[in-house]
Amino acid sequence: MSEAAGGWGSGSPVPQRAPWSLVATTAALCLVTVTSVWTAGAAPMSREEKQKLGNQVLEMFDHAYGNYMEHAYPADELMPLTCRGRVRGQEPSRGDVDDALGKFSLTLIDSLDTLVVLNKTKEFEDAVRKVLRDVNLDNDVVVSVFETNIRVLGGLLGGHSLAIMLREKGEYMQWYNDELLQMAKQLGYKLLPAFNTTSGLPYPRINLKFGIRKPEARTGTETDTCTACAGTLILEFAALSRFTGATIFEEYARKALDFLWEKRQRSSNLVGVTINIHTGDWVRKDSGVGAGIDSYYEYLLKAYVLLGDDSFLERFNTHYDAIMRYISQPPLLLDVHIHKPMLNARTWMDALLAFFPGLQVLKGDIRPAIETHEMLYQVIKKHNFLPEAFTTDFRVHWAQHPLRPEFAESTYFLYKATGDPYYLEVGKTLIENLNKYARVPCGFAAMKDVRTGSHEDRMDSFFLAEMFKYLYLLFADKEDIIFDIEDYIFTTEAHLLPLWLSTTNQTTAKKNTTSEYTELDDSNFDWTCPNTQILFPNDPLYAQSIREPLKNVVDKSCPRGIIRVEESFRSGAKPPLRARDFMATNPEHLEILKKMGVSLIHLKDGRVQLVQHAIQAASSIDAEDGLRFMQEMIELSSQQQKEQQLPPRAVQIISHPFFGRVVLTAGPAQFGLDLSKHKETRGFVASSKPYNGCSELTNPEAVMGKIALIQRGQCMFAEKARNIQNAGAIGGIVIDDNEGSSSDTAPLFQMAGDGKDTDDIRIPMLFLFSKEGSIILDAVREYEAVEVLLSDKARDRDPEIEGEEQPFSEQESQNQSAEQSTPGSQEGDVAEQGSPESPRGSHLGPSPPADMDSAAGATPSPQDLTPPGDREPAGLDGECTDLDNQPPEQSETEEDASPSVSWGKKVQPIDSILADWNEDIEAFEMMEKDEL
Repeated sequence: MSEAAGGWGSGSPVPQRAPWSLVATTAALCLVTVTSVWTAGAAPMSREEKQKLGNQVLEMFDHAYGNYMEHAYPADELMPLTCRGRVRGQEPSRGDVDDALGKFSLTLIDSLDTLVVLNKTKEFEDAVRKVLRDVNLDNDVVVSVFETNIRVLGGLLGGHSLAIMLREKGEYMQWYNDELLQMAKQLGYKLLPAFNTTSGLPYPRINLKFGIRKPEARTGTETDTCTACAGTLILEFAALSRFTGATIFEEYARKALDFLWEKRQRSSNLVGVTINIHTGDWVRKDSGVGAGIDSYYEYLLKAYVLLGDDSFLERFNTHYDAIMRYISQPPLLLDVHIHKPMLNARTWMDALLAFFPGLQVLKGDIRPAIETHEMLYQVIKKHNFLPEAFTTDFRVHWAQHPLRPEFAESTYFLYKATGDPYYLEVGKTLIENLNKYARVPCGFAAMKDVRTGSHEDRMDSFFLAEMFKYLYLLFADKEDIIFDIEDYIFTTEAHLLPLWLSTTNQTTAKKNTTSEYTELDDSNFDWTCPNTQILFPNDPLYAQSIREPLKNVVDKSCPRGIIRVEESFRSGAKPPLRARDFMATNPEHLEILKKMGVSLIHLKDGRVQLVQHAIQAASSIDAEDGLRFMQEMIELSSQQQKEQQLPPRAVQIISHPFFGRVVLTAGPAQFGLDLSKHKETRGFVASSKPYNGCSELTNPEAVMGKIALIQRGQCMFAEKARNIQNAGAIGGIVIDDNEGSSSDTAPLFQMAGDGKDTDDIRIPMLFLFSKEGSIILDAVREYEAVEVLLSDKARDRDPEIEGEEQPFSEQESQNQSAEQSTPGSQEGDVAEQGSPESPRGSHLGPSPPADMDSAAGATPSPQDLTPPGDREPAGLDGECTDLDNQPPEQSETEEDASPSVSWGKKVQPIDSILADWNEDIEAFEMMEKDEL
C-alpha cells in the first residue's frame, strides 16, 4: 500500500484533523507540500548521517535489483536462496500468491520508477529498453486482475510518467515515444473483459491471452472477489484514460467503486471483506482496514486528489468516520462485523494495516496515526519484523514476513508531516534489520518465521517497487531527487502518477448522488489547505507525548489497565463469582455477570464469548469485581500451559476419483491411538446409527472394519469412541454439527476425554468441521465406497495408478513450497491457517474440564473470554492475556445439546469438491509448516 506524496502549504487555520484538498468547484489541484515540523523528542540527525543512510539504501537496492537482473531476469521474480528466477508453472504452485506472476518480467516493470527516484536514470533508460524489447503481455496465463493492475499497469504508467519528465528535461529518454503508454493501453484492454458482470465488479482473475469464460481461459467461474480487489483500480485506470483519451477505463473503474459504495452496510457505513460479483451480497461480513479492504479506502481519498471529484472525498470521510467509531481502538485497529460493528470479529491484526497511519497523515488525522505507528514499531522491535499477523496482546499469530513495505511507507509520511527525527531512527532500524536478518548473497529473502529467523525463497516485486523508494525518500533532501516528488501521487504500489492528470481528458462528470442517501457530517469535510503549523499544538514535544505511553506496550503485553487489576487483585478482594465456578448454563451466574458488566455473547457457529465493559456494570464496585473475574479467567488460561497438546492431523481421501488429492485438516483427540507414533489408519467410511454415536450402534455390521462417521453433539467424545469401537470400527471421524463451520474460519481443537480412564479406547479419533465433513459426506453420496487415510500428515499420491482406480503411494510427502494458500481468509475471533493475504497461524487455549463442553470453542483474546464451564481461553475488554506459552490447538469435551444435522441438508456438489482439490492440499501443507 502507499500514500500520496502530498503535504501541506500555507493557508488559513482549519481544524486539526484537516489534511488538504482540491478546490472542488474548479477541479484544480490544491498542491500541497509536506513541511517538517520537528517535535523535539529525538536528537536531530546530521545531514552526513542522512546521506550515509541514503547511500546505504542505494547499495541495498543495487544488491536486490542487480541479483534479479543477473540471476532471474526475464523471470517475474528472484528466488534469492537458490539464485534463480521464479517462472510460473516451473516451480511448485504457491496458490493465490502466484496469481501475480504473468511471465511479463514483473520485478523489472515494478522497479521502473524506483530507478528514477533513486537517481539511477541510466539504469532506468536501459530498463525501459529491455521492457520494450522483451516483455510480452499476450501470455496464456491466468493472473490476478488486482495484482496485474497495481504492479504491471501501474508500473508501466509510473515508468511512462517519469520517462516523459526526463524527456522534457532534455538529457535522457530523448528517443522515447510513449511506448510504455502503448503497452499500458494494450494491457488495459486485456483487463477490460474482467468487468463483464452485471454489477460492474471485475472477476478476480483473467487470462491474458484468452480473457474470461472461454474454454481456453481456465477462469471466469469465480463468484467472489475482495473489496480491495474491486476497489483498487481507479487511479491506474483513470490515469490510463487521461493519458490516452480513451475514457472507457476510467468509466469501468468508477462503476466498480460506485457499486461498492451502494452495497456498503448503511447503518454502520462499513464494507465487508469479500463480495459476490454477480449479486452484490457480502460473502465475508467482517470489516477492517487490513487485508481485503485496505486499498479500497486508500483509493477513495487518492481518487479525490488525482481526479478532483468531490464524491470520492465524501465517501472516504463517511467510511473514515465509521472506521474511527468502530474499528479504531487506539492504538489497535480491530476488525468488526458490518451489521454489529460493536462486536469485534477477530482478536488479531494483519500486517497490511500498517499502511493506515500513512493514510491518516494524508487525511490530516495525526494523533491516531502516531499511536498506531508506535504500536507497530514496538512489535517490530520485539520480532525484528512485523509478523503477517499478531494478536492484541502482541504475540505472533502468523509468523511470516514477506518484506512488506507498508510500515516504511507510514514512517516516511509521518516524518514528512512532523519532521520528527525519531522517524529517521525508525527508518534506520528498518535498514539494519533488513541487512542483518533478510540479506542473503543473491538478494533479500522473505522471512518464513520471524520467531526463528528462517528464510523463504522469495523476493516479491513490491519489495523493490516500494521499500527502497520510501526508505530513500525518508533520508533524502529535496536536492537529492532529480524531480519534484510533490508533483506526483503514489499509487498503492508506490508508482508515481502526475497530479496534472486532474485537468487532462476529464470524463463527463456525473451527478453526485453520494449525499442523496446518506447523512454526512459536514464537520468531517475540509476544503482548504491547512498550514502545517496549526496541525499540532504549540508544544514541541507533541508527537513524543503521544508515543511515550506506548513505549512498553509490547513488552508488558497489555496496553490497558492490567496493572490496576493486578493491584486490586493483590489486595485480597474476591469477586462474588469465581471464574472456576462459573457455568454458562446457570441463570444466577449470568445475572451476576450482567451486574459486573460482563456480557455473554453467542456466536453464529455456537461458540460463546465473554466480553467485559466496565461502563455497563451496576456500580464501580461491581465493575472492579468484573475486572477481577476476568483476571481469574486469565489465570485459568495460563494454568493450562503444561497440559499436553497435539498437532493437527489429516484425513486424506484416497479412493477414486480423489487419489489422495483431497487432504482435510482434522483436530486430534487426547485419547485413542496416537497417529504420530503408529502407522496411519486406512479404511472405508460408514455412517453410524444413531448418527450421534451416543448409544449402542444399531448397524454394527455396517461399521465393522471401517472408519465410522459420527455427528458431534449429545454426549462425550469418549462415549462416541467407545460405542463405535465396540461395534468393530477401526477409527472414527466426528463431524461438527454447526453447519458452515470450517477450519478456514475456526481454530482447530483437540477432543478431550470424559474425566475417566480412556486407556480402553484403542482406535484413532479425529474431528472435522462441517465444511470438511461435508466433503466426505458428499463423496459417500456420489461414490458410496469412499476410502480415507487417517494420519499425522498427508502422504504422497502416485500419479501412475490414478487411472487404475487405486489409492496411492504412502510414501512420505515433501512440502512443495515455503508458503501456500488456503481457500480464503479466516473470519471471526479465531485462529487460522490462511493465504498470504491471510497467512497461517494458531490460537491457543486450555483443555476443558472432563464434564463439560461448549457448543463450539472460543478463542483467547484481550477482549473476549469464554467461561470455564465451556473451558475456553480468556481475555477481557480493556485487559489482555499473556498466552505466549500456550499450546496451538483448543481442547474440548463433548456435551452439546445441539440438534442433529439431517442427512437431507444442502451439501457441496462433487464438482465443487473436485475444484477445491488443490486448495485443500495446500491448506494441509500450510498447517504443517506453521507449527513450532
